[in-house]
Amino acid sequence: MTTGAQPPLAPKRSRARTFLPLALAVWLVLEIWLLVVVAGAIGGLAVFGLLVGGAVLGAVVIKRAGRRAFGNLTRTFQQAQEAVRTGAAPSAEREGADDRNGFLMLGGLLLMIPGLITDVVGLLLLVPPVRSFLGRYTERAVERRMSVASAGGLQDVFQQARIHRPDGKIVPGEVIREDASPGPRGSGESSPPLTP
Repeated sequence: MTTGAQPPLAPKRSRARTFLPLALAVWLVLEIWLLVVVAGAIGGLAVFGLLVGGAVLGAVVIKRAGRRAFGNLTRTFQQAQEAVRTGAAPSAEREGADDRNGFLMLGGLLLMIPGLITDVVGLLLLVPPVRSFLGRYTERAVERRMSVASAGGLQDVFQQARIHRPDGKIVPGEVIREDASPGPRGSGESSPPLTP
């Protein structure tokens, strides 16, 4: 039995969902091909040593970046507690190297993944100017996306999250005028007094 109604249209797939499986397959084929070529040139034992060395270096980098992130978190909590005790506004210090800590962890993770291409990309992420450039580029890209985001969407979520930052740039609150008569919100008329 047909009702004559059109079947619902399937949602359109994003480009990332369409090309991600293809990109992963190409990456895997390139990694295997490069490992075979390099193993033929310098020997299988040397390639195995490179892969193990990359994994060890990646683990050390991730451990160091994690310690740095934990130290930053501890320092932030201590500054917030000091600000609460003294009643002063929390300081808004930002260190550029701390903002790029995520790229340092990503570089360590890429070093731990077996493969020569990922090792080269991971080593590039260990270079401070590269991390700094990628951090600035990512920040600008996110700001650009946020500026074109629809109202009530993801932009509001980030705005609300920013309210709770200790840098003092945005302060949530209400303005209460003493000369205005008390009344229900949104109306200019005062409410009648309550009688028992």
